[in-house]
Amino acid sequence: MKRRAVLLLLGTSGCGYALVGKGVTTDASIKRIGVPLFKDATGKAGLDQKVTQKVVEELLKRGRFDVVQDSQGVDAVVEGELVAYNAVPTGFTGEDSGRTQADRYSITLTARVRYTKVGASEPMWSSDSFSYRDEYEIGADAAAFFDREDQSIERLTTSFARNLVAAMLEAF
Repeated sequence: MKRRAVLLLLGTSGCGYALVGKGVTTDASIKRIGVPLFKDATGKAGLDQKVTQKVVEELLKRGRFDVVQDSQGVDAVVEGELVAYNAVPTGFTGEDSGRTQADRYSITLTARVRYTKVGASEPMWSSDSFSYRDEYEIGADAAAFFDREDQSIERLTTSFARNLVAAMLEAF
């Protein structure tokens, strides 16, 4: 019985499944990363500053780098451009009464990002359409729209930065 169990384990170990993202793709010589202010083509006031700050915070959480908001005197640079910010209504109230009002929104942030070692011709990681999405409800109080949107932007930019840094630094 033990022999059969061992053979079974040996047979299933070559099934073709493997963990993705188990390594780190960052060059060990990179000690200082520059994150200049993301460019902003969205027109959403302050979004560029918020995203840049969240990316810096996420890189600092890794504890392996000095991170500055400059591209001078660094080993690598993260350059980004926010290309789209969309808030789209996804839920409605009052459909039965004929007076429809949006009460749930989906917001999506898309950016073009390059993570490049200084002096290298090709980036270590890049994406022309890195996106993240969040949702929020405003309920019956339309005056709460901007407060709820601001809270959602905070969640969105935090998650966006966390996932961006993971994609850049880990082998995903």
